[in-house]
Amino acid sequence: MNANVSVSRRSFLAGLAGIAAVAPLAACSSDNGGAAAGSAAAETQTLVVAASPSPHAVILNDYAAPILAEQGIELEVKEYTDYILPNQDTTSGDVDANYFQHINYLNNYNEENGTDLVNVGKIHFEPMGVFPGKSTDIENVADGATIAVPNDPTNEGRALLLLQDLGLITLDEDAGITATPNNIVDNPHNLQFSEQEAAALPRTVADVDFAVINGNYAIDAGLDLADAVAQEDAQSDVIQNEYANVIVTTPELEEDERITALVEALQTDDFKDYLQENFGDAVQAAF
Repeated sequence: MNANVSVSRRSFLAGLAGIAAVAPLAACSSDNGGAAAGSAAAETQTLVVAASPSPHAVILNDYAAPILAEQGIELEVKEYTDYILPNQDTTSGDVDANYFQHINYLNNYNEENGTDLVNVGKIHFEPMGVFPGKSTDIENVADGATIAVPNDPTNEGRALLLLQDLGLITLDEDAGITATPNNIVDNPHNLQFSEQEAAALPRTVADVDFAVINGNYAIDAGLDLADAVAQEDAQSDVIQNEYANVIVTTPELEEDERITALVEALQTDDFKDYLQENFGDAVQAAF
């Protein structure tokens, strides 16, 4: 019975040798698998972009993210409701890029803050509209009517230029896109101007006769550009060259392949079709 169950010394040693030989191979196989998995993970890159909720964040999440995912780029969108923090966080590196501002605002921001953020691509523009509040007839505006306008340097001038185009006021020749009410040289209806933070205008439009509202804030508030009593000429030079919304980043990331891929995804005929289908005339391609 002992003879049947005993193992010879030679057989036992041979078994140990076999195990020892297999163990290194198993370890090598495990290491190779881990390296392959790590390599696959390394192929997926993350791009963090700061954006206004609408239309910018909507565009990034709904349209751009799936396209970038096919290229191994995970798009992370951080939403902001103001015009200051996105640029600050881009400069600090908290985000890689931002998508919320037009060219003129970017230039003004850089000048005032001593920063060097760069525009890497025009994407779209949003016509600014004059929305009715207490009054609805802009062509026969009442004397002394109050019109609310954005109070930031670039958008206020833009709003006043629109009112000038409508024949309601006349600005001095040197005012341009940085105009303020102080630059009004002719105001036949004695219009009053309520200068407010751009984001607040949709909430306060009912308190004034009219409000000149940025497209993105109008969209956020559920205002339809079709309901505006007047709007900018989307094909004008000032819109195309000053107020196109752009992708912005730092000089160090200006040629980053992730950001290049994002811009390329948003400068196609398919994107134009997407804008028309989802936003109509309220958001139009700028390329």
